[in-house]
Amino acid sequence: MSHGIKKAEIQTKYMKKIKRIMAVLICMTITLTGIPVSVNAENSGGKSVQTMETGNELFITLEENTRYRWNVNDSAEKNSQETNHSGEGQISKPKYLENAENNGEEIISDEDPTDNTYGYYTIMGGTTDLRFEMCSLYNSQGCTYPSEELSGGGASDIDTFCNIIVEEANAENVRGEVVFAQAMLETGWLSFGGDAGIDQFNFAGLGTTGGGVKGIAFPDVRTGIRAQVQHLKAYASTDSLNQECVDERFDYVTRETAPYVEWLGIQENPYGGGWAAGKDYGSKLRKILADLKSGT
Repeated sequence: MSHGIKKAEIQTKYMKKIKRIMAVLICMTITLTGIPVSVNAENSGGKSVQTMETGNELFITLEENTRYRWNVNDSAEKNSQETNHSGEGQISKPKYLENAENNGEEIISDEDPTDNTYGYYTIMGGTTDLRFEMCSLYNSQGCTYPSEELSGGGASDIDTFCNIIVEEANAENVRGEVVFAQAMLETGWLSFGGDAGIDQFNFAGLGTTGGGVKGIAFPDVRTGIRAQVQHLKAYASTDSLNQECVDERFDYVTRETAPYVEWLGIQENPYGGGWAAGKDYGSKLRKILADLKSGT
């Protein structure tokens, strides 16, 4: 009987040792590879803890978290290797708006959106007045504007549609040309060949996760564009919204992890997050932006 108890004790100690070795290996892997995830620690009772006493059994799970990492038997600390992008481009409030009073007038910016360390296209900033170019680029695609479907949502023609984009973008200090480019990419120039239907007024695939999941439906064109703008703002900054939140997925975003168009793609985002899973998502948006500004 005592022999059986002793054997069980040895097995228990052995399993605890294996778990600790596995925990250390996982933490070492995270540290060496720079994978932007965190480790959540729990004690034997299943309660989340920030510190573990020596001798306690440690349970760990990996979670998507770009801000923190956990070490075995240690407290959670801010990731000391996290790159500080706070002074680059338009991540913080643009200088031309620092002393400006927002009196409801349209904000027009001649500032270069790529004037930052990387030459990336910043999402936050005053909208360059490209409404004419937006309409011209859309018409150059040989598409027939779906006026019958979108007029019920308040946008009977492409001019009205682009005006709504600029107005909603300016309300949140998001670049309207980025909103336009993304809406065109996501909907196939308003042809809606994906999971979301045109009657949902969802122009950015919000809530569509593949496999026929249709995503979120909005009551009209303006609300759909507003949700897209707010979702972009969630990714691009930590600023509060200026209008009532209509983006149901706003709180799911880790804020300020994609201040640039190029980082909206999950595969290109240094934090491992982002808007879309497809490869070169940001590059496709940049191509539309380049065509928009070149007038082609």
